[in-house]
Amino acid sequence: EYKGKLGPSADEYIKQAVSGAQRMHYMIEDLLEYSRVSSRGEEMKPIDSGKALKDALSNLNTAITESGAVIEMGPLPVVKADPLQVIRLFQNLIGNGIKFKGPAAPVIQVSAEKKNGEWIFSVRDNGIGIDPRYFQKIFEIFQRLHSKEQYSGSGIGLAVCKRIVERHGGHIWVESALGKGTTFYFSMPVQEMGG
Repeated sequence: EYKGKLGPSADEYIKQAVSGAQRMHYMIEDLLEYSRVSSRGEEMKPIDSGKALKDALSNLNTAITESGAVIEMGPLPVVKADPLQVIRLFQNLIGNGIKFKGPAAPVIQVSAEKKNGEWIFSVRDNGIGIDPRYFQKIFEIFQRLHSKEQYSGSGIGLAVCKRIVERHGGHIWVESALGKGTTFYFSMPVQEMGG
């Protein structure tokens, strides 16, 4: 309303105030999402993780189409889980594989194998990779490795993933090297039949 009426320095102050308010709004939304993983999760029930992956891919359809990403998936198990949170987990991990792509179109492979009473899921990409010294930092809330100008986002996505996996009785970790892609692994207990 006052743009251009109070002079250029006032215009800049107004722009900064509006930008700060927008950043605060998004930060509050992200904090609410982070806290809701535990406080507003749905009941755990047996779900087809392959269907959860397909739902996540449907949510990412625009990003997949625009980037030319290829998503490859192996057979995925039934797990006892909160279905919306598993969709969110896949969506965040695959979305990162698309966002942090290298020079080639993203190729993301999702698979799972049973090991020591757990399902070990992997989400592997051919993107820019992560320096090993940041492997722990990336799972902390609001921790970013890149500027907002380089890559959008608040730095909460992987913290949400970690919280979701821990709520499901598993753990999450990463293997990567700069320029050589990234693989995120997460575990979930094997769903006993009849249990």
